[in-house]
Amino acid sequence: MSRKTLWLHAALVSVIAGACSDRPAALAPDESMTAAPITAAPAEPREALTRTLALALRSPVLRAYLRAKLQASRFREHKVQFQRFLYADGQHALLRIAAATTRPPGAVAGAADAAIPLEVYLPVPAHRVAWQGDGRILVATELRDGDTPVAYDTAGNRYLLSPETPPAIPVLALVPVETDFSSPPSAMMCLSECGGGGGGTYEPPPAPGLYMAQAHFTQTFESWLKGSPEFEVHVLGQKGQTDSLTDYQCAGERQASPYFFDQNSLDWSGSVQLFSQAQLNDYHTKHPGQNVRVYVVEDDDTACQIKTDGLQFSEALAILDSLVNGLTAGKDTVTVGGKRFRGATAAARFFGTLASLINTSDELVGNAVADSVAGEFHAGANWIVKGASNVTNGWIKLEMR
Repeated sequence: MSRKTLWLHAALVSVIAGACSDRPAALAPDESMTAAPITAAPAEPREALTRTLALALRSPVLRAYLRAKLQASRFREHKVQFQRFLYADGQHALLRIAAATTRPPGAVAGAADAAIPLEVYLPVPAHRVAWQGDGRILVATELRDGDTPVAYDTAGNRYLLSPETPPAIPVLALVPVETDFSSPPSAMMCLSECGGGGGGTYEPPPAPGLYMAQAHFTQTFESWLKGSPEFEVHVLGQKGQTDSLTDYQCAGERQASPYFFDQNSLDWSGSVQLFSQAQLNDYHTKHPGQNVRVYVVEDDDTACQIKTDGLQFSEALAILDSLVNGLTAGKDTVTVGGKRFRGATAAARFFGTLASLINTSDELVGNAVADSVAGEFHAGANWIVKGASNVTNGWIKLEMR
C-alpha cells in the first residue's frame, strides 16, 4: 500500500470516528443567510446538483473522503475538479452519493456529466480550518456571476446567502471551474499555497522590458463564494493593420517566469515582466506609430484569455478615450533620467479576438492610464486603472528596466 493510500485511509478513519453520530438537521441561520424553503426539486441543473451533494453529505464516509481529497489537493485553495472527484478511486464518491440519495448511479453521473466543468472547495480560509468533516456544512453555488448564492444543508433545507459576507457555518462551493486542472500547479504557486519551500536558487538579472512592481485594487471583483481573485495583466495592441485590438502578452498565475504573477488580495508588490524589450521593439517595427495598452482583468474562466462581452469592452474604452483625449496607452521612451513608460495615444479600441463565453465572463478591472493623464496620484504608483464610466478600480507601478 502506497504512502498516499495509507495517509488517505488514516484520514478517513480519523474523521469517521468523530462523525458517525451525526444526524441531518436544519442549521440555525445567522445574519448572512436566510432560510428559503422549496416545495419542489430545483429546476436549475446546477442547483439540483448542489442539493444532491448536500444531501449525500449526510454520509460520514463521504464527508471524510471529500475532506481527505480537499486536503490532499495541491491546487490553489485546495480545489478539486468535481467530475473527476466523482469517478476517482473506482467511482467511490459517485456510488456513495447515489446510495445516500437513493438515486441510480447512472442518474447521478448523467447530471454531473451534463453540467459544465465544476470545481468543489472551501473558498473561505477560516472554513478550511474549521471544517473537520462533520455534518455542520453547507453546499452552495451561484447560478450566474454576481447572483445571490443558493445553499443547502445536509437535511435538504435551502438558504440564500449574503453575496458580501460568508456565514459562520463552513460553506463548500460547487462552482464553474476557474482552475487549470490539466497540469500540476507551478512550483512558484506551491511555495505559498501547497506547503513546503525551496532552497536557495540563482535568480538571473531581469531581462530588459516593461515591468510591474506594485498593484492595488479597490475590490476583489470576485464574490467570496468564488474564493480568492485571479488578477491578470494583459498587454493589448493593434491587430495587424486594423482598428482592432489583440492580446500580445499576459501576466498571470498560470504563466511561466518572467510572466508569473499571482495576486490573491487587494495589494501586491514584487516584480513581474509584462512585455519584453524585444517584444516592444518588434511591435513598434510592425505597427509604426501605434502604442500598447496595459489592461487588467479578474479571470473567471480560462487563464490568460479575456472572455467578456465585446460591446461592453469597446464602449468602456471609448468612454475612457474620450475623457483623456485618447491617452490610454503607453510607450517606452528614453529620457535624461533613463528609460520610462509614458502615457501615449491609442488608436485601436475594438477587441477582435475575444474568446467565447463558455463558462463565465471575466471581470474587466480596467485600462491603465498614466497618473499625469488621469490627474490622480497615489503613493508608490504611477498608473491608474480605470474601469467602466471612468471609475478608478486601482493603481499600479509600471517601469522600464
